Amino acid sequence: MTGGENLTYVYAVVADSPELRTVLSGVNGVSGAPVSLLGEDTPATTPTGPDPAFVISRVTAREYDERTLKARFEDLEWLEAVARAHHEVVQTIARHDTVLPLRLATLYQDDDRAREALAARRGVFAERLALLHGRSEWGVKVYVSSAGPPQDGAAAGPANTTTLGPGKAYLRRRRAQHTVQETHYRNAQAAAENIEALAARYTTHRVRHPAQRGALAGPEENVLNDAYLVPDDRAQSFRTALAAVAVDVDGVRVEVTGPWAPYSFAMPPPPSDPPPSAPPPSDPPQEDAARDGPAP
Repeated sequence: MTGGENLTYVYAVVADSPELRTVLSGVNGVSGAPVSLLGEDTPATTPTGPDPAFVISRVTAREYDERTLKARFEDLEWLEAVARAHHEVVQTIARHDTVLPLRLATLYQDDDRAREALAARRGVFAERLALLHGRSEWGVKVYVSSAGPPQDGAAAGPANTTTLGPGKAYLRRRRAQHTVQETHYRNAQAAAENIEALAARYTTHRVRHPAQRGALAGPEENVLNDAYLVPDDRAQSFRTALAAVAVDVDGVRVEVTGPWAPYSFAMPPPPSDPPPSAPPPSDPPQEDAARDGPAP
């Protein structure tokens, strides 16, 4: 393979239709490459609806071969640009039709190999698209505020800290801080239980993601990071119900985001051909970062 040959980059699986082909005309994806649909050479009608098709771009091997990707996955600026472009293609489809997103940098050596993979999993893709039809992903996160460092002069029980020595006064303030933080955690646990009970009325599936850490979480501590699959006709009721869960609850904030393309409910991508890609990056470019970063 020479550096000038093209690889087939796959964003997602969709149900093939003339309307969607029209929507994608003029849409560009990673590296500014035009986006199109790729179906099987001899499609077979599935019992669940139109034939599945891949949403693809053709990218140069020079940019996306295995060795290049291994190096570029260490380049956060490049990775963010690719993740944003990938996400924008998926979200464009989600605004018009059901979409089954695939992992960042799902690549095949050519269109023929991609068609073979599509044919091999046609039934599975069709069933999954039927499951996702008329549903969107919503994110629900619970954050706990820090009690803050011990403060001089803070209330610490019946005895005023000014009557104590510096060491004992500090320890008392630390105990007061710990008590406040424990109250925040209990409030968060109660909020999480309320969320789970309410969500069961409106949603069909849930995925529990690891809590976010570091810069993704911000100054608060993220203690719940769930994704729900919500029928579109229940979405507004779902959001309204959850908006009241932690109102005026000390130390707790509930964040509800959506609707999103169903990243959390998509299947693993079909096996890629060598030498298409390095091991893909971790999940955030597909799920949390897609919800928290690339979206407008």
